[in-house]
Amino acid sequence: MTTTLQEIHEAAKSLRGKVVRTPLVPAGRLSERLGCEVLLKLENMQHTGSFKDRGAYIRLSKLSKEEAQRGVIAMSAGNHAQGVAYHAQRLGIPATIVMPEFAPFSKVERTRAFGARIMLTGDTLDASAHSARQIAEEEGLTFVHPFDDPDVIAGQGTVGLEILEDCPDVDSIVVPIGGGGLMSGIATVAKDANPEIQLVGVESELFPSMTDAIRGTATMTGGQSLADGIAVKVPGQLTKAIIEKLVDDIVVVAESDIEGAIHRLAEEQKLVVEGAGAAGVAAILADPERFAGRKVVAVICGGNIDLKLLSGILTRGLIRDGRMVRLRIGIVDQPGVLARIASIIGKTGGNIIEVYHQRLFYDVPAKQADIDVVLETRNSEHVAEVVDLLRSDGFPTRVLSDHSAQGTL
Repeated sequence: MTTTLQEIHEAAKSLRGKVVRTPLVPAGRLSERLGCEVLLKLENMQHTGSFKDRGAYIRLSKLSKEEAQRGVIAMSAGNHAQGVAYHAQRLGIPATIVMPEFAPFSKVERTRAFGARIMLTGDTLDASAHSARQIAEEEGLTFVHPFDDPDVIAGQGTVGLEILEDCPDVDSIVVPIGGGGLMSGIATVAKDANPEIQLVGVESELFPSMTDAIRGTATMTGGQSLADGIAVKVPGQLTKAIIEKLVDDIVVVAESDIEGAIHRLAEEQKLVVEGAGAAGVAAILADPERFAGRKVVAVICGGNIDLKLLSGILTRGLIRDGRMVRLRIGIVDQPGVLARIASIIGKTGGNIIEVYHQRLFYDVPAKQADIDVVLETRNSEHVAEVVDLLRSDGFPTRVLSDHSAQGTL
């Protein structure tokens, strides 16, 4: 059983007015940086913040009257949960969502806000899925699979239809892969329209499950991935067959590349994107030569990132770029010294954000102190200028953070 092009076109008709017809926007600054024409398909603009709205609606719309009355159940750490809960509420269908115990509070509360019954169980997604199927059997509920379902794939495939409507001469489409539903739908559409379109899937280095499934390897290590939306241990059987047949390549990106892509999208494109949503851009940033001179669409599949995590990523990005630094400065502990240091830093144009005195540790002499100063700076060269001036004025100074996270100048 597979998903046909006709079913995807029918899904597109069903989705009119039910989901956002998301824009395909040029990424000018990224294009200049990478030497190719980058366009971003903004599925983070869906009502629940991800492409999952599409497949969830199509699956729920196909329920019989009896199935709809009994209700549905889904398992998800966030995006699929919200898609199912949102459309179930709109259609008057009782919904139960099983979420793992580690699911972010923000995603749990957003899902609950759509009227779903939330059950937190399991320390892994697989454990949550097992619980969801047990509950479905016990209560007679219809299990809505997040990716390995023809109706779900058809819904996700409408992303591909919209890409080709807006950019019929696209050369490459880069799509994050978790279970594979989104890529399966897009690949079905794209290869029918033009077999020469290059389809590149992207997985996290911690969860290359589709790569392993297709190649027969066992490289997956698991762990806490920034791209939790594609942190899937076992890909779908339907999706594997489609991807193996139609997708040109699957690349694996490092967690650091995903982090960098989130930062670049926020700063250069003014987009809030979750880890899975940034994976496509991460792949282009990691290997720009592959896409040089081509018209490339990267699917931004979701924007549901925890704000505390986003804040940390943006701050780390500033540190990597040399625009924020923490210096440890040795001083004689007497009046007026801090003012001298502030004056030296001010002359260079540095902006002091925070100051910490270190007086109470045994490795600091009683009449001396260390001062940790957090600065806003222009770049790494500016950091070096500040450090040189402090040292020339007799203040031993070392960098506690630089573009490599730990280092000295």
